[in-house]
Amino acid sequence: MRPTSPARALPPDLRPLFWDCEFRELSWAKHRDFIIGRILAVGTMDALRWLRRRVSDRELRAWIIRRKGCGLDNRQLRYWQVMLRLPKRRVDRWLKDEFRQIWENRCAR
Repeated sequence: MRPTSPARALPPDLRPLFWDCEFRELSWAKHRDFIIGRILAVGTMDALRWLRRRVSDRELRAWIIRRKGCGLDNRQLRYWQVMLRLPKRRVDRWLKDEFRQIWENRCAR
């Protein structure tokens, strides 16, 4: 995946992650939070490497904390807890949130 400048379009390799958007219209400067969330949630290893070259671990940690893990499923959140050294107690609290439980258990029988 080739790096891009903030003013340029996203790398074409990211296009499949944004199948529901006008990919040409996405801009790192304007849609940074959305792009970060999509890559963290469904990104390939190449997409994650691209993201981690652009965004520091500190910034990714802050992004997840601001959202209390919203947008990431339980398994993804545990992964990022380990990778970014998020406080376990805080992540445990997010995972116990009743609204999150409803979403995570929507297909359970």
